Amino acid sequence: MTFAALVTHARGFTRSSTFLSNGVRSMSSTSGGAFRSTLQMKAESGQVEVVMVGCGAPNRGMGWYHAVQMIDKKCPTASLDFVIEPWFLGKGKTTPGGPEFAEWAAENPDIQFTTSLTDLPPPIQPRLALISGRTADNPHLLTESIKNGCKVIYLEKPGAPTVTELESMKAEAAAADVKVLMGYNKNVCKYVKKARDFAAGLPGSSVTFVSNNAYENTAASLGECFERNAEGMLKNMAIHELALLVSFYDVSVDNIESVTADKEFSSLQTLTGPSGTEWTDFDKIKFSITTKTGTTVSVQADRCGGTDSFAFVLDDIGAEVFRYYMPDEEDKAHVAELEAKYPTAMPYFFTQDPDYITVKERVAKTCLDGSEAEGVATIDIAVETLKVAEYLTPILQEQLK
Repeated sequence: MTFAALVTHARGFTRSSTFLSNGVRSMSSTSGGAFRSTLQMKAESGQVEVVMVGCGAPNRGMGWYHAVQMIDKKCPTASLDFVIEPWFLGKGKTTPGGPEFAEWAAENPDIQFTTSLTDLPPPIQPRLALISGRTADNPHLLTESIKNGCKVIYLEKPGAPTVTELESMKAEAAAADVKVLMGYNKNVCKYVKKARDFAAGLPGSSVTFVSNNAYENTAASLGECFERNAEGMLKNMAIHELALLVSFYDVSVDNIESVTADKEFSSLQTLTGPSGTEWTDFDKIKFSITTKTGTTVSVQADRCGGTDSFAFVLDDIGAEVFRYYMPDEEDKAHVAELEAKYPTAMPYFFTQDPDYITVKERVAKTCLDGSEAEGVATIDIAVETLKVAEYLTPILQEQLK
């Protein structure tokens, strides 16, 4: 391993930046007790210093796309100062995605890359952790983020593998006076508001929220998807729609009167993942919920359905009277630009690009000055959403047998 040290003194500490053999900068101490850091903090006055925790592979990881938006200065209050990536900076550096990660990191010399939150220096500006790693890792990542000076945490969905773990995380953050907000970007989407507003003016109507991904409809592609998203569709892809139901339609486990799967549309499969392990999950699902307070709302999700998300409204006799897509005609030109810029990236990044920006900027503003993050889901919403996902999964699986 070769080293090229850059040494400076900042805030009384001796600091250096080390270049590993794969070309990625890694923080390292140069004397006992020294904090590891960059030559200087990048965040300026009026910005928060963002720690990306769990970046993932370029063109595939959600964390990577969050990072790209901040690098491109789409979120003016957020300065991406640190990337914590234990896999591609460790055992995974020679695995698929590892060389691409090293190349991407080398293209961004102003960002400090390292494997652990414990490498961080004390914060200078307010510090925001954006946790976008594996769901199973989130509980300990939240703990480490709190220990290392993060004032606000942006937690990607679903937050934790189980309700019990997420409730524990909520309590831990509250005890440390750390605010946790969720990456449920569809809560601020244009198409969601359009559909909700239309239905509100039509008594007796109901809304269906539709989510699509563009995986190949093959056993190999879906098997890899099932394994990588082992928490299951309702805790992964469709969790955004469940969050909408909890946020806007009074859906909770205690308030659900009935759940009905659309058996003609839905599909439950058991497939083998890359590790050789079998996984059972929905590759597509459609269901309706009726609440005890009289609201009916539906969700439709398809792993192989394409790139569009949309919502449609049925009137009181079941006829469709409204439909609005994401992206709409206004946004399609922007999507085309992003497709040309990142031709191998996941397509759903582009259709939701403006909403990712909106949520990050509102969370960053909250971290900076304590202002309310309008429309952004709280960890309380996330807990109830995860409860609903855990409640629905066995019911829908049983209905599809």
